[in-house]
Amino acid sequence: LLGLSLSEVSAALTQGQITPTELCQKRLSLIKKTKFLNAYITVSEEEAFKQAEESERRSKNEQSLGDLDGIPIAVKDNFSTSGIETACVSNMLKGYIPPSNATVVQKLLDQGALLMGKTNLDEFAMGSRSTDGVYSKQYREKRKQNPHSKNEDLDWLMTGGSLGGTAVAMSAFTCYVALGSATGGSTRNPAAHCTLVGFKPSYGLVSHHGLIPLVNLMDVPGILTRCVDDAAVELSVLAGHDTNDCTTVQDPINPFIWNSKGISFEGAKVIEVSIPHTSYSIVCYHVLCMSEVALNIARLDGLQYGHRCDIDVSTQSMYASTRQEVFNDVVRGRILSGNFFLLKENWENYFIKAQKVQRLIANDFANAFNFGVDVLLTPTILSEAVPYLEFIKGDDRTRSSYNDIFTQAVNMAGLPAVSIPAARPNQGLPVGLQLTGHAFCDQQLLTVAKWFEKQVQFPVIQL
Repeated sequence: LLGLSLSEVSAALTQGQITPTELCQKRLSLIKKTKFLNAYITVSEEEAFKQAEESERRSKNEQSLGDLDGIPIAVKDNFSTSGIETACVSNMLKGYIPPSNATVVQKLLDQGALLMGKTNLDEFAMGSRSTDGVYSKQYREKRKQNPHSKNEDLDWLMTGGSLGGTAVAMSAFTCYVALGSATGGSTRNPAAHCTLVGFKPSYGLVSHHGLIPLVNLMDVPGILTRCVDDAAVELSVLAGHDTNDCTTVQDPINPFIWNSKGISFEGAKVIEVSIPHTSYSIVCYHVLCMSEVALNIARLDGLQYGHRCDIDVSTQSMYASTRQEVFNDVVRGRILSGNFFLLKENWENYFIKAQKVQRLIANDFANAFNFGVDVLLTPTILSEAVPYLEFIKGDDRTRSSYNDIFTQAVNMAGLPAVSIPAARPNQGLPVGLQLTGHAFCDQQLLTVAKWFEKQVQFPVIQL
């Protein structure tokens, strides 16, 4: 069953070639065998088996809940999962058990999906290589102990971030579809490095209720699959209005239907267009991101829930010591920067200007589409996967800029985008191309992506 698409595995389950319980057992066994990859931080074995048994009963009674019934999935650890720890790989939230599921998680479970576990990421999704969480701390500590040595334990390629753990889980075939967040490139970047399809829906098409926020006005649940067909299936399940999320579309969502005649691919014209303010997107994104981080993380003060230090000299010292004990340098740096941008004397010069630039970037995309363009084609990222030793030489901003210039601008415009495996140049490491579409034209975008996928016929890479 390795390398099969969601529809192929679903057909195998329907035809009785394998039962949901057997499939669950095989995936859990593979998770244990690939533990060294550090992909999962929580394996929900007991819950997965219960879900598999329920799926098996439905299968015997021919009462399937949908295409995902009996299908193993993985979820990034910044989505709330009822009864399962959700900590954003941070010691601040260690032990936190949400009382309910995120809307998108619940939708997948309502379809009969089997939750294999929660996957690794950068702490609170702040990073671009999935090396800044507490479950990757050992690498940073080894580097601090001997910063000048060429340690083989650190000479490995990173999968991108902040969705890196989920991408590894997919690439290791421990699940068939996966759920992540997409704020600036967190879904498409790892997809490009790991020969996966990474899809970011239009902002407002999918609910982000229950997604622990990074940047509220850019956060979108992201989709990781092995082919475009599977991405379309998962989008069909997730899309739609949510009463718990006022940003979601009010209009009913039509069922996803492939329209092979909708675009005349053979007669398509390729032209160059300009998105002139893209060069400012990195700086703009960081100002907006850090400002919202400062606001969103403010609730994590050690009083109501989460970690709390033993210092009780004053409330202020308790706040400071609590955060010093649990947040890493990236998180603390973004909080401090965000509060600086939001100071009364800095508000106009930073935050308001960044919002104006965001509007210019969105207008750039609108102008390109008004020029008659249906889909924009760019690289997903500017490089292949890089070794950890090379990556840690730069600071947080430099590292993010190196990867997210094409993806961050799309998020700021709220547009749908998808990364498709495209080639294996130079050292044989995969790279992806990004397709960006009109707002809420996700179906058209995936139709083009499917055609592109068919032309490339990128092979499945076995771990």
